[in-house]
Amino acid sequence: MPAAFIENRTYDEIQVGDSATLTRTLRPEDIQLFAIMSGDVNPAHVDPEYAHSSMFHEVIAHGMWGGALISTVLGTEFPGPGTIYIGQTLRFSRPVKVGDTITVKVTCKQKFDHNKHMLFECLCTNQDGLKVIAGEAEVLGPTEKVKRERFELPEFTISDRWARYKKLLARAKGLPAATAVFAQPVHAESLQSAVTASESGILRPVLVGPEKELRAVAAQTGIDLKRCRIVDVPHARAAVARAIEMARGGEADILVQGNIPTHEFLVPLIGPEGLGTLRRLSHVLYIDVPSYPRPIIISDMMVNIEPTLEHKVEIVQNAIEFAHMMGIPEPKVAILAGIDTVTPKMRATLDAAALCKMADRGQITGAIIDGPLGIDNAISIVAARSAHLKSAVAGQADVLIAPDLEAGNMLAKQLEHLSDAISGGVVLGGKVPIVLANRNDSIESRVASLVLSLLVANHLRTD
Repeated sequence: MPAAFIENRTYDEIQVGDSATLTRTLRPEDIQLFAIMSGDVNPAHVDPEYAHSSMFHEVIAHGMWGGALISTVLGTEFPGPGTIYIGQTLRFSRPVKVGDTITVKVTCKQKFDHNKHMLFECLCTNQDGLKVIAGEAEVLGPTEKVKRERFELPEFTISDRWARYKKLLARAKGLPAATAVFAQPVHAESLQSAVTASESGILRPVLVGPEKELRAVAAQTGIDLKRCRIVDVPHARAAVARAIEMARGGEADILVQGNIPTHEFLVPLIGPEGLGTLRRLSHVLYIDVPSYPRPIIISDMMVNIEPTLEHKVEIVQNAIEFAHMMGIPEPKVAILAGIDTVTPKMRATLDAAALCKMADRGQITGAIIDGPLGIDNAISIVAARSAHLKSAVAGQADVLIAPDLEAGNMLAKQLEHLSDAISGGVVLGGKVPIVLANRNDSIESRVASLVLSLLVANHLRTD
């Protein structure tokens, strides 16, 4: 733990041969932070794929990260506050890689009484004792004693939002493109997401709606529709009907909601002429929160308003199968409620207990299920331990099953808007995956949902 005070050593207190050391271990976030601060995004430092093909075969630290450690010793410890840099030479002998522990040693080499300058020999070695950086620093030494309370630096979090988004998009790599039918996409965000997905090679977009209006919106917003096939229909109701017809006839692999209210889009899909199968339709949200060690799947926040126990069985099974598609072979599923104990006064706790017993009896398969669990105990190991919960799910849930749409919707939107999360969702249980969209969804979120729908469509094709 660092000392509570920072104190210098004046020019007169330092003797030739005196030295000081500092030890630091390089973390991935150190490289990211240095790149953000300096603007140096050399791929040798920030692009693992490129770095793997380089002469070092892995990401390495910026050379001046080690140089900055020398400055840290001079400015904070030896000589410390009041020191003025005059010059610095550096020679780099070998790279610093993530996990390397660097020891910096600064030794007083020469003093000049006429101007209070000092020369310091600077040496950085790694955990194997090998020289990494060597050089010489000239400083103007402090002449007055300084002792100050150490300034506490604020904590920081590096948001790797773009990296997490690219990781999700990469899931579509190598999969055959799917035909996505956009119903009534008379909306700039809908059109832009269709074009972006097409340019990425993951979808073949079909825009079903009034052609004149579609082209007018595209012209106003500068969106090029040359990659999109347009099916001209007079209004939103006709667009939904035509989209359903195409899906039933095998012309569509994915259906996408355009500029039409969700209930007007969903009701025809759920009806007897819609896209339902033996499984109830339910929505899953894939959400990647930077403060959680892995993405979370939330269900259901958009389709089933007040699901019964029978409905929840199918909602849970849909979510489990989606987790399998996302590469989680045995997902940990938390059935959420307001408390962690079963009470007849709260239906959500009774449903949770019943779902767990149904899983024990093989009525729900493919996952480890526990509940009722509060959201805190579902995602926080610390909270779960404090509550003395003995559970394979508590504190490490992959899937969160909300008691109803209201709770699921509020949970999801809080995470989306307050935690710098990336997210995408898809409706499961139909003949084809269905993408729902809110008007205020970003292009990023819409494209993420299209990627997820492609994964589901590919699964249905090969199942």
